[in-house]
Amino acid sequence: MRPLPDLEPTILAAARPPDSGSLAKLDDRALLALLLSRTLRQAPGLAVNALFDRFGDLAAIASADVPELARASGLGPVALTDLKLLRVLSERLARAEASRRPVITSWTALVAYVRVALAEEPREQFRVLFLDKRNRLLRDELVAHGTIDHAPVYPREVVRRALEVSAAALILVHNHPSGDPEPSRADIEMTRKVVDAAKVFDILVHDHLVVGRDGVASLRTLGHFR
Repeated sequence: MRPLPDLEPTILAAARPPDSGSLAKLDDRALLALLLSRTLRQAPGLAVNALFDRFGDLAAIASADVPELARASGLGPVALTDLKLLRVLSERLARAEASRRPVITSWTALVAYVRVALAEEPREQFRVLFLDKRNRLLRDELVAHGTIDHAPVYPREVVRRALEVSAAALILVHNHPSGDPEPSRADIEMTRKVVDAAKVFDILVHDHLVVGRDGVASLRTLGHFR
């Protein structure tokens, strides 16, 4: 088990207005221990070590289901809520950055956002980014939540929702819990069905991104759009 650095000076300093420079020098374990010290009166380092031993890194901890977090660490409801707030805040900050400009001109920020949102998800999710005529993000919606390797998607439902929100373009996004972002044959076939259905209503599908812990694959870049 990896020992934590001496957190007492940092925890005591947290009672004062935070210095972002000093906080930035802390590693992930120390930062998480500092966060949990606000609700755990004793030994936050033990809970942090248990979480890292079970999940491996901060991203996986933030994405884990609440029951799994509780089993791994013995944390109570307040501390578990703090962990889930960490995940939600991270995702919203990444989405805000991706939304500052048209997504086509801020692709790096978009990829960063979908990785934060989906790379560590334990089950497959299929999401659609609905864009306006200026390619700005209108909505990011979950359209299918599946198992560890499948999320059912119905192209006509995707297009119907695009018409409801007056979207001019779409970006399809889903994750592979296996970690490998390589698109499957089913991913490619489903993408082409959505593209064909959207064309009928002059809705452009910019791309389909497959997200895994090992990276993000673009079906357009891989040549699967016709």
